[in-house]
Amino acid sequence: MIPFVKPGSSDTYDKMGAEATRRALADAGLAYGLVQQAFAGYVYGDSTCGQKALYLVGMSGIPVVNVNNNCSTGSTALYLARQAIAAGAECVLALGFEQMVPGALGSVFKDRPSPFDAFDTVTDALVGMPDVPLALRYFGGAGLAHMQRYGTGLDSFAKIRAKASRHAANNPLALFRKVVTEQEVMDSPVLWPGVMTRLMACPPTCGSAAAVLVSEGFAKRHDLRTDVFIAAQAMTTDRASTFESADMLRLVGYDLTRDAANQVYEQAGIGPQDLDVVELHDCFAQNELITYEGLGLCPEGGAAKFIADGDNSYGGQVVTNPSGGLLSKGHPLGATGLAQCYELTQQLRGNAEQRQVAGARTALQHNLGLGGACVVTLYQSA
Repeated sequence: MIPFVKPGSSDTYDKMGAEATRRALADAGLAYGLVQQAFAGYVYGDSTCGQKALYLVGMSGIPVVNVNNNCSTGSTALYLARQAIAAGAECVLALGFEQMVPGALGSVFKDRPSPFDAFDTVTDALVGMPDVPLALRYFGGAGLAHMQRYGTGLDSFAKIRAKASRHAANNPLALFRKVVTEQEVMDSPVLWPGVMTRLMACPPTCGSAAAVLVSEGFAKRHDLRTDVFIAAQAMTTDRASTFESADMLRLVGYDLTRDAANQVYEQAGIGPQDLDVVELHDCFAQNELITYEGLGLCPEGGAAKFIADGDNSYGGQVVTNPSGGLLSKGHPLGATGLAQCYELTQQLRGNAEQRQVAGARTALQHNLGLGGACVVTLYQSA
């Protein structure tokens, strides 16, 4: 992973992607010539940007597949790389990068149907607010629904953002490392009165991250470190309930999260109570709160108590987003899922320094993209 930075402050996407790839290969102790396939993820860019980035590292003629799955793009590349290993490949690269522009996310192609048409129809009916940017309207609307259904206070979201800043203060690769208090989050500029302030939303960010996956046999033959492995993984997409339930929580992926997590728990033979550390998709503080419940870290409706009791941080039940998460670390869409992979790998190796979760052996990654796809990955220490 390379440090995440504000739009306009980064190298171009190809240089960022090449640098993250070089770092991943150096960490693995491998030459690019041993990589058999590559999956390159990004959201904003023309076709074959993956080749453009990887050609700066090497031109070995391998298959390069470009991946776009909205905000879950990086973990989708990881998912495909793991599938390639399961199908018989032995050394596969997953790469993610994004060169973003300032401001809220929006559609680029205005001359064709939007993949969010159905999302907008439901949101129009349930919350209105047509002048609010699309992502803020979806996740803000879900946060509002949770507040109305369970009596959750705005302060719960502020506590999440303050926690993220305390964690990010120990992450040299995070974009925002300044610690902010719950009150400072509440006092930041209002984006949606009573629902969201600016500090509850993640910033547009530029950056890149990469991972090298190998088979067990390849690792043994090349005498590679085998200290972290993927124990289980699942990807889910929308069911009819996303749109037919008239429920903003389900519209923003609650069912996707729950179903993917349950598949992973079943594959690995564990439950959420067995997790030591979690990196989850906190594009908004509202989504972090909802995801606690979707992953089974607390009961439905129990997130406010989970937060108030400190069970989402060091000394509590499970440390969530020790990296600072998207809220503080930043969210370069194509790189986010692989940055989560990077953080959890460091945690399981015991290399996370001041942000190290003591005794971490089991780690869960959750990466969500509306439109939609959710990837949940379980890592374990060998």
